[in-house]
This record gives sequence, structure tokens and C-alpha cells, in this order.
Amino acid sequence: MPKPLRPPADSRTRALLFAALGDSSRLWLVSRLCRNGPLSIARLAAGAGITRQAVSKHLRRMEQAGLVLSRRRGRERVWQLDERRFEDARRYLAEISAQWDAALEKLRAFVEE
Repeated sequence: MPKPLRPPADSRTRALLFAALGDSSRLWLVSRLCRNGPLSIARLAAGAGITRQAVSKHLRRMEQAGLVLSRRRGRERVWQLDERRFEDARRYLAEISAQWDAALEKLRAFVEE
């Protein structure tokens, strides 16, 4: 029996990245970390309209996708964005955009013939 086809490892990694960003609460946390820099869970939860436990759960999901890093500062854990992963996402979206531009150009050329 042939092996089932699996997407390449980088596709799975990208899927994790975009799945993690596909939640409005996590996007809000990304925005908050972009504006304010590294923050504790307590500071991230303030004004979020969700509990600290929910913020923690979202941060763990984002950490699995490589979007955030944490470090100890005194008695609390501080979270920050991993800018490299966002750069990876930007490059991938630019690649897809270029593919769409090429496809649309081929369609335009075909229609104009």
C-alpha cells in the first residue's frame, strides 16, 4: 500500500503559525505585545475581557507555533513576540502574493489575446 501524501514540513509549520493567528483573542494579544513590548499574563489580561487562564492558554498555543517567547522576570513570566516567525509569515505571504500576481497576469494576457 502506498504511503499517504503529507505536506512538506515547512507547510505544517506554516499551518501552525496561521492557525495560531486565526483567533481574534490571539490577534488581540499580538497587537498588544506589538504596542507595549514584553508583558506579563496579568498585564496582558487587563482590559482583554478574558481571564488570565484564557490568556495563558492562548499564549501557550502561540508559543507552540513559535510566535511568542517567555522568560522569567522576578516572580512573573514575561511574554514577547518572536519577530523571526512574523518575518517568516511575511515572506510566505509575499511569495503567495507573487504567485497570484503571476497567475492574474497570465489570465490578463489570455483575455486580451
